[in-house]
Amino acid sequence: MATVSAIVLAGGKSRRMRGRNKALIDLAGRPLVERVVEVMRQIFREILLITNTPEEFEFLGVPMLPDLLPGRGSFGGLYTGLSASTSEHAFLVACDMPFLNAQVIRYLVAEVDRFDVVVPRVAGFLEPLHAVYSRACLPRIRDLLDRGELKIISLFPDVRVREVPESELRRFDEDLRCFMNINTPEDLAAALTTHETA
Repeated sequence: MATVSAIVLAGGKSRRMRGRNKALIDLAGRPLVERVVEVMRQIFREILLITNTPEEFEFLGVPMLPDLLPGRGSFGGLYTGLSASTSEHAFLVACDMPFLNAQVIRYLVAEVDRFDVVVPRVAGFLEPLHAVYSRACLPRIRDLLDRGELKIISLFPDVRVREVPESELRRFDEDLRCFMNINTPEDLAAALTTHETA
């Protein structure tokens, strides 16, 4: 999709993974981040990896960017990626989602022309790290970051948002396993079980 880029966040501190860089954690023989990038390559021409340790991710062969505003978490990563993107929109995704679904992502992207943000709502919660954003959001993002706001959802009241309900998403991923992410060793064990039974 030439009009949309991908932004992969690989800069988290992985505190709940006991200090291990979760982007590089092995799941069935491959690092989590490699699984994410592989799906991005099926969909997008431009893939931007946001990381402050690029030496760890050279094997992926994608452009890597350090945070423009260090210490601002995923919201800062979104700002960095959107600022560098050559497209008007970008799909933001965390590095720890091993079961991404290309059909779900394409469905979200197809909705973006009329909105500034297209974000899934799953089990009652928004999924801002599996969502599409417009570069038109950049000024508001910068304003929020300058004020010390670190939650991506703080952007939503000020822009045009399309919330995509589970009923639409299950057409492509019945179990919604594409939203599984790995934050703890227990999550990793569950993901391995999911992988083995898929």
